[in-house]
Amino acid sequence: MKLDYNILWVDDRIKERPFQKILAETKEFLLGQYFNCNIIEAEDYNEFVKIFSIKKEFDIIITDYSLDEGTFGNQVIDFIRNSQHNFTEIFFYSANSDLKDIKLYSNNRITFFQLTGGDYKELENEILEVINQTIKKFQNIVAMRGMIMNEVSSLDAQMLEIVENYISKTEHQKIIDRVLDELISFHSEKLDKSQRYKKNNNFNKVLSEPILFSSSQRASAIEEIADSIGVPNFIKEFRINIIKVRNEFAHAVFVKDEGTGREYFIDKKDGIDFNEDKCRDIRKNINIHKENLENLQSKIG
Repeated sequence: MKLDYNILWVDDRIKERPFQKILAETKEFLLGQYFNCNIIEAEDYNEFVKIFSIKKEFDIIITDYSLDEGTFGNQVIDFIRNSQHNFTEIFFYSANSDLKDIKLYSNNRITFFQLTGGDYKELENEILEVINQTIKKFQNIVAMRGMIMNEVSSLDAQMLEIVENYISKTEHQKIIDRVLDELISFHSEKLDKSQRYKKNNNFNKVLSEPILFSSSQRASAIEEIADSIGVPNFIKEFRINIIKVRNEFAHAVFVKDEGTGREYFIDKKDGIDFNEDKCRDIRKNINIHKENLENLQSKIG
């Protein structure tokens, strides 16, 4: 799962009104969480196998037990787990009240819902709840990736603390000279290269050096392009909602509240908590600026 949330739904009645209503509500829910919702429908087991064999990346697979032509939802599950060794989340439902004899290859990450009395609203609520849980797991994965950033940030903070402590107690001119000499050397080299690239009109060299052409410089270039072709300027918001947030997340520290057990990331400098609401806002802004960039690209042709 990235910003796309992919669902494969298997039911021979999928075209009927109650299920189409659930599909519509599911899309609306995911759009409200700022995911792009893609639902692929399959009406029988064979169609499911064909679809799954082509596209194996789904965030959840939803299937009825009683499918057409004598095939059953547990065959869908066994195919995914046994044949494909895939552990995608599965939501399994049925109006059949006697399913005690069903044997599945694996019950791991499978949710079963007993549909009684045609209560499709309850079915919808259960599906949305499971989807919501997968989103929370995704946000936890993002946090785990952020753990790498946290470790690097912690090492940076530790090194800074060591240097500050050292120069507060001992003669430190040699350290100052070393650090400043390296900074001067580094930036002088970049200045010299930039001047030569400008003199030779060799902008391709700039594009090939990420340190020279950083996110900030790229945003400046986009700003100039947008202004030149009359597209509304969105770069100020881009810097705040994308670049700044990325940098904040890079320096966020992992925190565990011993009282509640809650685990989260926080930018201690600015007090920013990367919670569910923050993650939702980040997705929202990514989508907004992706659309802005696509619009700009379409204007360029």
